[in-house]
Amino acid sequence: MKKSIYTIVFTIATGLALTACGVTQKGTIDSSVEAGTSTKAVTLDENHATEAAAVNVEAGFPLRIEHAYGETVLFTQPERVVAISWENGDTPLALGIAPVGVSEANYGARTENRLHAWTDAAFQKLGIHAPKVFNDTDGWDYEAIADANPDVILCAYSGITQEEYDTLSQIAPVVPYKEEAFQTTWRAQTIENATALGLQKDGERLVEETDALIRKKTASYPEIAGKKTAFMWFSAEDLSRFYVYLPADPRAAYLEDLGMILPESIYRMAEGQNAFSLAVSRERAEELKDVEMIVMYGDSSLLKALQNDKLLLQIPAIKNGAVVLLDQNTDLAAGVTPSILSIPYTIDDYFEALREAAEKVQ
Repeated sequence: MKKSIYTIVFTIATGLALTACGVTQKGTIDSSVEAGTSTKAVTLDENHATEAAAVNVEAGFPLRIEHAYGETVLFTQPERVVAISWENGDTPLALGIAPVGVSEANYGARTENRLHAWTDAAFQKLGIHAPKVFNDTDGWDYEAIADANPDVILCAYSGITQEEYDTLSQIAPVVPYKEEAFQTTWRAQTIENATALGLQKDGERLVEETDALIRKKTASYPEIAGKKTAFMWFSAEDLSRFYVYLPADPRAAYLEDLGMILPESIYRMAEGQNAFSLAVSRERAEELKDVEMIVMYGDSSLLKALQNDKLLLQIPAIKNGAVVLLDQNTDLAAGVTPSILSIPYTIDDYFEALREAAEKVQ
């Protein structure tokens, strides 16, 4: 069974080998959806479109949203919201809207509802104690998504393919990423998802408030400011190569939000690359002599293995132990891929972990 690209991004985090991109459907869609006749399909008849435009003109509808696969038209403000892939449901929740279905959390600590703590807490605050959660780690559960009867499907931060987009669009209008898979920052994710709900200004306000929080917290940790820090992934089973997350990835971009600097050596390695991560041979470790700190998934045994490797020991962060180790069973392991809700929930823990690593920089 091939894994979806959504799963592939996080196999790096969990230590599994990268596999080819694909799509595995769970169940089938009812015949009306397969035939493209679902009442939630993007294509509406002309009379319906005209009526919808007249009713919603003051709210900014019909709304046209351009993205990687063309354009999605929303004729009316969505009421039933489905959000798939990483934390896209956090935007409507932060805006006081409870999605009728969201993807389960597939990394980090999870609640009984199979969600991250901040997402579950937001549902609870809105009076939803048993939210609909899709088990779509190995492929979108199209049948369950269709059963949720959505007016819109949000996935601004995701890796859905053209084929997946086309299939989902038979269920409801889909709002995917603007340009590249898994290269949507938390700010863009928030604003793009909010825009699809007719709440762009509210999304922008959430971003401004969160930026203010980040600035306030950053000022309390001056020892972290300016540290040359990289987000990497290593596997103890195979140290012959490792992965470096690039600025296009939200994890690396978030480090810069918190006051750190991506090492110049990584920019040189990534020149000409249009990806969220870069595979690096162990033999090139000597090129990373400006890496003062590293954030990575793993535990002390993995760090010990890295420090026992003569080539990897050339990286200052590894030699000095200036490393943030992310236990896969913690909130922070998930929170380092930030969302509008995860940032305030985990930022203090992240800063404390970064401070401890910064103390070891030499």
